[in-house]
Amino acid sequence: MPASERIERERGLREAVLRGDVRAWQSLYDGAFSEVFAYVQWRCAGLRDLAEDITQDTWLVAVRRIRSFDPRQAPFAKWLCGIAANLLRNHFRARLPATNQVLPERATAQAHEQERRECAERVARALAELPERYEAVLRAKYLEQRSVAEIALAWGESLKTVESLLSRARQAFRAAYGLPDVEDGAFREVKP
Repeated sequence: MPASERIERERGLREAVLRGDVRAWQSLYDGAFSEVFAYVQWRCAGLRDLAEDITQDTWLVAVRRIRSFDPRQAPFAKWLCGIAANLLRNHFRARLPATNQVLPERATAQAHEQERRECAERVARALAELPERYEAVLRAKYLEQRSVAEIALAWGESLKTVESLLSRARQAFRAAYGLPDVEDGAFREVKP
């Protein structure tokens, strides 16, 4: 859909929501939910319960702030993703750092699940600390499994620009995650 059509459609739906039209809100919800949930789940490193909570909180914030939504600034789903990103940042800032406990030799399934969850939370925390452009290029590459060429084409950038951005994003992620510096060549895309 061309941008001008999307803007007019979303502007009309926003105005209808402000007048109390439940069907207009349902239309906005239906059109954005799957994109927003996929984005939040990615940012939560697959922790479904956290993703569900953040997604629900995102919609609650959106209900309170619908007047501030401007379709000329961004599509509705992108506006919601911005809300979700802020909620995630706040969530991880409020949490105490995970303690690194040594698991007993007889680790139970519950202990393994806790370890997996702590690792996923570290990933999600690191993603939440990244600038949006870094997170977006990592998401495009690793979640959406797009090639560098596909990302460059979609974003209107050169291959070198996207490769450089990916390199900086990987480095920023490693730093946020607490990994030592490594040569980025180890992460380059293997070409057949």
